[in-house]
Order: sequence, then C-alpha cells, then structure tokens
Amino acid sequence: MTILPKPVDIREKTIGGIMEQNKTLALLNSVKDGITTPEEALLSLKTQPFEDVGYAKIDHHRGLRHGISEVVYGEGKTTEQISGIVSAMERRGQKNIMITRLSPDKAAELGKLHQLDYDPASRIGIIMREPAVTPHGLIVVAAAGTSDFNVAEEAAVTAETLGNKVERMYDVGVAGLHRLLSHLDIVMSARVVIAVAGMEGALASVVGGLVACPVIAVPTSVGYGANFAGVSALLTMLNSCSGNVSVVNIDNGFGAGYISSLINHIGDST
Repeated sequence: MTILPKPVDIREKTIGGIMEQNKTLALLNSVKDGITTPEEALLSLKTQPFEDVGYAKIDHHRGLRHGISEVVYGEGKTTEQISGIVSAMERRGQKNIMITRLSPDKAAELGKLHQLDYDPASRIGIIMREPAVTPHGLIVVAAAGTSDFNVAEEAAVTAETLGNKVERMYDVGVAGLHRLLSHLDIVMSARVVIAVAGMEGALASVVGGLVACPVIAVPTSVGYGANFAGVSALLTMLNSCSGNVSVVNIDNGFGAGYISSLINHIGDST
C-alpha cells in the first residue's frame, strides 16, 4: 500500500493534473491548427509548471529539459515524504526513479510500498527499475583505495542507472602505481573516467595525464590527521596540472556519475 499525503494535497494534485492535461491538449490543438509552431510548443512544454504536493515541488519535465528525470535526495526526508514524491512520479509513468543517500531503514520501509531495488554500498534506491539504453561509450570508475568504495559505488551505480556501461577499477591508488598501469588498456578506452580518491587526491592528476578523455575527480573524506575531511584531496584536484580534470564536491559520487552520463550521451540519438 502506497503512503499518500493528506487529503487536501491529494485534491490539489488531482486538480493540478487535470489542468496540466487540459493545457497540454490545448497546446497540441494549437499546433494542429497552425497557431503555434512545433518549436514554440516544445519550449512551452519545457517550462510547464511543476507539481506542488506541499512539502515538495516535483519537476515532471526535468527529463524533457535535462534528458534525465528528477532524482530524489533521500537524506533529511521522511519515508512518507519520499513515498509521496515517488508516488507522484509513478503516476506520470516514470521509470528508474532514483533515490540517493537512502538509509537502510528507510529503504526497508519503502520496499514495502514500492517496487524498490536497493544497493546498500552506494545507498541508492531505484523504483520501477528497467534496463536503460546504453550508449557505445565506456565510463571507468577508478578508486584509489578500498576506503573510497562507497563513494565510488555511488558514482558507478548512478552512471549505470542512467544507462551507461561502467567498468570498475578499485584499489589502484598512486601508492602502488603499477596497479593502475596494469589496466591501462581499459582506462585509455574510456569516454569518461571518474577518479575517486582521498588522502592527497593525486589519482586524478595521474589519470588525467594518461588519457585524452574528460576525467571527473571526486575527492573523498578519507585520510589521516590534517586531511580536513577531504579538503586536502579537493585542493589537490582543483590544482591539477592535467587540463582534462574537472572536480565535483567532497564525497559527491552522485554528481560525478550524473555528469559522466551527460558526457557519454553526447551525440547519442537515443
């Protein structure tokens, strides 16, 4: 049984859904009658209102504008709030609804209400999972150490959910550079490399010097003493002399996976 918001929200959502359908139908009729051009109609669809459920404003047209539907950030939300958002997205026929930073407890509760696949390492839950169309390009996720595993998995699972082929290379940090070099053929065949590292964060610069493709660096909060909860790795990556390195925030595996998917889908007709 799906948890629904309070009755007043249900009423507002129903009215809002009918109004949106009527507006869309009127727009399509306008195109048919030659009053509106297809390009003007597309712009209108891209800017149509979101659905307001009281505690959240759900952007159902995110996929039309971005190519990727709205992702639900699970941390700080109650199970009931997440379920309400997901239910609204399900009613619009959305598949592969991604919930990030989802705790095991919340995942267990959501699993009773929705068709949920949950990965505890990445803390990502996927509702109504369906295989996505995969572009030809390869995304490689390289993690410096085993302690970077969770952040690396957040990046890898995000990229996979968004329809990409992902190759994982873990524990290939610069303290034993031969481990990375033994997989050089895989790294150099990638369309995007995500380099995940804590400590001094040198892996991103090393990878950047080996490949021609974009490298998305993810600093992690892993490290001894004065690593400043990942700031040391962040500063190293920001100061990389490899021109193909770009940096996301500390522990932001999701952001890296998302951006890598956008890059990998460039020029893809699907």
